[in-house]
Amino acid sequence: MNKKITTIVALFAAFMVFSNSLSAQEVKKLSLQEAVELGLENSKNLKIDQAKIQEATAAVEEAKNRQLPDFKVSGSYMRLTNANIDLKMGQGNSGEGSGSESGTSMPKVSQAMYGIANLTLPLYAGGKIRYGIQSAKYLLEAVKLNTGSDKNAIAYNLTEAYANLFKAAQLIGVIKENLAASQHRDSNFLQLENNGLMARNDRLKAQLQTSDIELQLLEAQNNYNIANVNMDLLLGLPETTVIEVDSTFINSAYEEQPIDYYEEQAIQNRKDMQALDYQQKAAQSGIKAARADYLPSLALTGGYVAADIPKVFTVTNAINGGLGIQYNLSSLWKTGASIRKAKAQAQELLASRDLLTDNIRLEINRDYQNTLLARKKIDVHAQALIQAEENYRITKNKYDNSLVTITDLLDANAALLSSKINLLNARADAALAYQKLLEASGILIK
Repeated sequence: MNKKITTIVALFAAFMVFSNSLSAQEVKKLSLQEAVELGLENSKNLKIDQAKIQEATAAVEEAKNRQLPDFKVSGSYMRLTNANIDLKMGQGNSGEGSGSESGTSMPKVSQAMYGIANLTLPLYAGGKIRYGIQSAKYLLEAVKLNTGSDKNAIAYNLTEAYANLFKAAQLIGVIKENLAASQHRDSNFLQLENNGLMARNDRLKAQLQTSDIELQLLEAQNNYNIANVNMDLLLGLPETTVIEVDSTFINSAYEEQPIDYYEEQAIQNRKDMQALDYQQKAAQSGIKAARADYLPSLALTGGYVAADIPKVFTVTNAINGGLGIQYNLSSLWKTGASIRKAKAQAQELLASRDLLTDNIRLEINRDYQNTLLARKKIDVHAQALIQAEENYRITKNKYDNSLVTITDLLDANAALLSSKINLLNARADAALAYQKLLEASGILIK
């Protein structure tokens, strides 16, 4: 009796744990478009890109601030010890000792104070400030475009994760269906064995296949759980959220276009290509800014000076103003290296753009061919499924008439299961391959 009570309590506890786990899990149905939008909204990479845009914007403001005046204020208070002060001004030519005979003496100085304020407004710097602002603006646009390129790549990663979750979920459904049929077959075979109509060895072979299907189901469920957690993290959802995918995405319409169309779209819409163009413009501005070091700089200056040495002198309202010109003679032999460096950077960017163009064309050709291949695989696997179904039907009839062995029947059943899975994966892979082609063309996200 105690053992029964213990068993009931254990079953009740297990039921409560299972119920709590179900209640803790939220099922969320998302279409592919909704998943992409939610993933972009919560993308950590895009948040990093946003910080880079803010940094580049601040760099533009910093470059503009170089046009503004510099205003510096300084002051000092000093304590002096045994300062010897000899004022030459006002002394006569009466000869030595005249100072002592007159009875005059210098005051004892123990402290001094002064304050200085300087204002400098740059008027001309050889174009260095202007070209610096241009360069910063171009780099800001390049950062924004790189963000667009990242967004396009992230959208494809979300699409790929969505397709993997779909395949994992559908695979579980196919395996469960096949497992139910296999378990039903095992029950019939057991009855046949009990009635002496089937050898025990044949019945065990069928059960062995059922065990293999159960293992496939466990592995498929594990892969689904991992894919679901990955999707939750990409979408910024709690890890316990169960994503229910919309299977209609594998039937999305394909836009039949020649390969030249996708290459042209890539050249026009790829954000990384446009970002390189702006980086090239920034490099050209950098060359002009480097050349500006050959020219002098002109600034409007102003200042105020106040000083006080007690018992000696006091200076107030000493205001000054004027124009200041500065020229660094060392720029005659130093600036050339800076110009060559800036030109080398511009040449590097130009070569990088040519390399990127070649890589884009290669990527488009590869993804275009993969898309065509994926579509052809659907037709092949669909035909293979028809053949596998017919093969299983014929083999089942032969087995029922004792014309083939149980091994032949089980092989036919395994081939049928494999054909169903292959067709399912082929449809998802074809949809994903087309999305990859759009991503390579820069038109996955408009």
